Amino acid sequence: MTLAAVTGASLLAACTTTGNVERNAAGGAALGALAGAVIGNNVGGGDAGTGAAIGAAIGGTAGAVRGCRQDGGCGAQTPNRRQYYDERAGRYYYYDSGSGRYYWEDGSPR
Repeated sequence: MTLAAVTGASLLAACTTTGNVERNAAGGAALGALAGAVIGNNVGGGDAGTGAAIGAAIGGTAGAVRGCRQDGGCGAQTPNRRQYYDERAGRYYYYDSGSGRYYWEDGSPR
């Protein structure tokens, strides 16, 4: 059952170029399985295996969603890309609030 939960959580993680989804899904599944095993062992019938499986599934899913949001998907807020015009340079630029920096329209640092 634990293997099925970990496999299911891994399948929820789509392939990405950054690897955030996969990395966070794997980490979440591992932490969830550990926490689930401890909780499952101490609560109810004392079944650590079932607790680990449930924890791995929930942790893997939560990790995959976190990684997806880091990549800008899964409902993450779209960054403010309001552009400003620099008359001296004759180019547009924008401010990236995530990094606190200014960038030219083509993405190069200003």
